[in-house]
Amino acid sequence: MKLSGCNFHGVIVIVFVMLSISSTSAMTNFNVLNFGANPIGRTDSTDSFLKAWNAACSTADSTFIYVPKGRYLVGSLAFKGQCKSPQIIIRIDGTIVAPSDYGVLRKWENWVSFERVSGVSIIGQGAFDAKGPSLWACKASSSNSCPLGTTTLRFTNSNNITINGLTSLNSQMFHIAVNGCQNVQIQGVKIIAAGDSPNTDGIHVQLSTNVEIFNSSIKTGDDCISIGPGTKNLWIEQVTCGPGHGISIGSLAKDLEEEGVQNVTVKKTIFSGTQNGLRIKSWARPSSGFVQGVRFIDSVMRNVQNPIVIDQNYCPHSENCPGQVSGIKIKDIRYENIRGTSSTPIAIKFDCSPKNPCTEISLRNVNLTYLDKDAQSFCCNVVGKVFDLVRPNSCL
Repeated sequence: MKLSGCNFHGVIVIVFVMLSISSTSAMTNFNVLNFGANPIGRTDSTDSFLKAWNAACSTADSTFIYVPKGRYLVGSLAFKGQCKSPQIIIRIDGTIVAPSDYGVLRKWENWVSFERVSGVSIIGQGAFDAKGPSLWACKASSSNSCPLGTTTLRFTNSNNITINGLTSLNSQMFHIAVNGCQNVQIQGVKIIAAGDSPNTDGIHVQLSTNVEIFNSSIKTGDDCISIGPGTKNLWIEQVTCGPGHGISIGSLAKDLEEEGVQNVTVKKTIFSGTQNGLRIKSWARPSSGFVQGVRFIDSVMRNVQNPIVIDQNYCPHSENCPGQVSGIKIKDIRYENIRGTSSTPIAIKFDCSPKNPCTEISLRNVNLTYLDKDAQSFCCNVVGKVFDLVRPNSCL
């Protein structure tokens, strides 16, 4: 079958102007130490951080919150809008530390959260240390008493957000989550967790528009970047991933009614020893969702189990999905200049839905090998076309 014409869906590039410390003299400044925060990390500084936020949020001028070097022990922090301040810059040069006992945060879904805020920038060379290993060990023991865990940093229903230069360590679950937001830039972040840490997605994006992720390093136990329903105009560039499960659109089709994913560009990425490289995944369930207008460009694979994969028959533990087929419609997906090595014989796998085959799939300049030998490709229910050199030999 012949591939129908494809249209490139341009991604809106959002330009953020980062204010330097020297430009904050015209702003109203708040130092968490002046609100009683303890930089030694021996006493709880939760109230001090919340007081600093409330002071900044209630100020009509642009504001600047400073967290100096040191270690700050905090419990759950919920920073909420709407704020009077049109712009709040939070500079973190210290380390914000979660309680060592993961049970302290048991009742909270998020450790640090921002809800209904606008014009917030979190910058600096500091870190969030969520103290996740003890919870991971509990989960590994198969104990039913283990809590689910908390997301380290979550933004909900917010817009014009910047995260620049920070480190997230040992998250209990997701490191950074962006949910229901617009105009978000994440740049120069480092995300670090053990390769076997459960559900520690690096950055999760869903129900959000105009999100950019640049120049970041992600080492974790689950997806380096996971892309959920309702994501539109997402640009990912110069991200290194490994260990981890790769960059994944999905899992989709968890719900019968889902918004689609469209206009996603993933460019200049490096995957090292990951479970997957570039993945689109949906449950084998009926759903109204879709994926379209995706560009995977200039990726290097280093010993990756599944460098290129579309899996529409995801059904772990054969629960709630046996005998069903995915209703997700996948079309207009391009792979260009993908090269490197696969740690398994099948380097390209398109396992699509028999009810909704993948269409308008294209491969251009793909060169993937397995143990210095020819790799293989697998296609099921997919329609597409190849251009220029493609190795392994295409099954499209």
